[in-house]
Amino acid sequence: MQRLEPIVGTYIYAGKKNEVISLQHIDANITEKTGRQIFAKIPGIFVYDMEGGNQINISARGLDPHRGWEFNLRKDGIILNSDMYAYPASHYSIPMESVERIELVRGTGSLQYGAQFGGMLNYVSKQGDTSRPLGFETYNTIGSDNLLSTYNSIRVKMGKTKYYAYFSKRSRDGYRKNEHTDYDAEGIAMTYEHSEKMSLRLEWARSNYLYRLPGPLTDSMFREDPTQASRGRNYFNPAINIPSFTLKWNIHKNTKIQFVSSALIGVRNSILFDKPATMDDTIIASTNEYANRQIDIDRFNSFTQELRLLQSYTLGKHQSHLVVGMQYMNNALHRTQLGKGSAGTDFDLNLVDPVWGRNLYFKTQNIALFAENNFTLLKNLSFNLGARFEMGESNMTGKIIYYPENAIPVSIPHRFPLFGASIDYKPTEQINFYGGFSQTYRPMLFKDIVPGSLFEKIDPNIRDADGYNAELGFRGKFLFLQWDITGFLLQYNNRFGTLALTDSLGNFYAYKTNIGNSLTKGLEIFLQANWTLPHKNQISIFTSTSIMDGRYSDGKLKLGNTNVDISGNKIESVPDIISRNGMTYQYSKLSITLLYSYTSSTYADALNTALPNPSGSVGLVPSYGIVDMNLTYRVSKSLEFKTSINNLTNEQYFTKRPMFYPGPGVWSSDGANGTFSIVIRL
Repeated sequence: MQRLEPIVGTYIYAGKKNEVISLQHIDANITEKTGRQIFAKIPGIFVYDMEGGNQINISARGLDPHRGWEFNLRKDGIILNSDMYAYPASHYSIPMESVERIELVRGTGSLQYGAQFGGMLNYVSKQGDTSRPLGFETYNTIGSDNLLSTYNSIRVKMGKTKYYAYFSKRSRDGYRKNEHTDYDAEGIAMTYEHSEKMSLRLEWARSNYLYRLPGPLTDSMFREDPTQASRGRNYFNPAINIPSFTLKWNIHKNTKIQFVSSALIGVRNSILFDKPATMDDTIIASTNEYANRQIDIDRFNSFTQELRLLQSYTLGKHQSHLVVGMQYMNNALHRTQLGKGSAGTDFDLNLVDPVWGRNLYFKTQNIALFAENNFTLLKNLSFNLGARFEMGESNMTGKIIYYPENAIPVSIPHRFPLFGASIDYKPTEQINFYGGFSQTYRPMLFKDIVPGSLFEKIDPNIRDADGYNAELGFRGKFLFLQWDITGFLLQYNNRFGTLALTDSLGNFYAYKTNIGNSLTKGLEIFLQANWTLPHKNQISIFTSTSIMDGRYSDGKLKLGNTNVDISGNKIESVPDIISRNGMTYQYSKLSITLLYSYTSSTYADALNTALPNPSGSVGLVPSYGIVDMNLTYRVSKSLEFKTSINNLTNEQYFTKRPMFYPGPGVWSSDGANGTFSIVIRL
């Protein structure tokens, strides 16, 4: 585990909990993006196993892991969230073979990045060996369930210009029946180093995959055979393009500027027989055909401009740092849903009826101004003070065939002054105390303001969620021991939900609004011991454990035609304990890692329903423990062999009971499987 320096480029990391994972030096299943292995040494990371390794679905500190949408997600500083103000999930699927390291800055860094309680998660791309004019890497993997994967990259240096390009392709059937993935990703970057003070970078990245979903299961189906499928005609297909331009300019030894212009342009296609697992998808006797499927298409057009300036200056005897900046977002999401698709079995986006059930536009313009100052009070003591002001508005227009047009909310303002402070104290070079407090917010999701039926109404005064992160930590190294221990509080206000109300005639209706507040408190513990033994032997053991208590401090939620007080209830999908414990043995060029990952039980809903319902969409998610083994043999700098044996004991488990996409019910996680990779670098 590594940490970010206090000042990097135009960013301030002093006083903030952060972790850096070098993918070049870990034993993990990179090809299939096995989150529990990649993030093994970051305490508190909850991994949601979904979509057969196509994307990483993680969260921290009791937040929602769905496609990482509680994080400000970035690639080389470029935003990956599909639409920060409508659908902040990341549908871009990065090939992990292209990543050099992963940087995670927890929620107290939100003033510098913007919305999202989880903080910032940044994937830093490989640049290749810049000491040579030409370089090539190929990373090829075979594995269980007919896994075939190849990643190939080339690097060229010509004078002051560097080029880096890659192509990735993967095919896999999956652990469950009817499951299949076809994936490809491409990227090209050109970096022009005008001088030691100025560089320009143009980049384009794309990912596309078609995933055939095996469908949700009921609890009885899962117990009978977790590999079975309830669907064979359901498909998911996101195709995302991310062009970007980055300018870095060191105007003076004390003045740095960074300007980033980027876009996320793409579609999210979905074809579903969208029914609970209790309803079979079979041929209808009267028509001798399957039922028509539902087609949903989201079209993303998200544009971001971000300008940052870091000014270093002398205060007393020491150098302090001021960062100021501006971020402008102009996003347009066109959502077409409830389209009547074919009764066929293939991936087919053509409509049988040209009229969409929902045809909506959600447009946002938002500007944020931010500033943070790192005051160096003593050589080993610094203090940060910062603010961020968010100003914008989202507007929804369009038609819903079952709903009157004048009843649709059309405008949602975003107005947030956010403040934060943090402190960093290093009594020695190896010991560090840090702590901070930062306000943050999260825009409501598009789905939260779209009525699902005529019997639903939307609160015209519904508000974005807001709250704060607070943390206090102690990290360092002494002899053979390394540690990072942090206590935290995460306050989450104005959570979204549904209430049961009656109109003037006494008729019940569902009312989407802010239903309450929650508080998650916890302790994050990372401990690692390293021993160097004779004859090129090394042993390392670690524990990465979080203890959390996430509860609703107040709130009410609809249950049938009544509202139930949920104050004191546990927050859904927040385990009391997440613990990953591992040992790595190294001998010369051989490295073997054994990892045990334990996650305690969770509730699927805020009502804390313990017994599963017939569809399996609510109920307790049982605890589970997974054993993985990874082996790496580095023959030379140019040749490497890697083997992963995942879920060694063939534990049958699931991580979450989703209530919406990809379908309400139980989604089995992978049983025992393995991969073998050959890496060649020239």
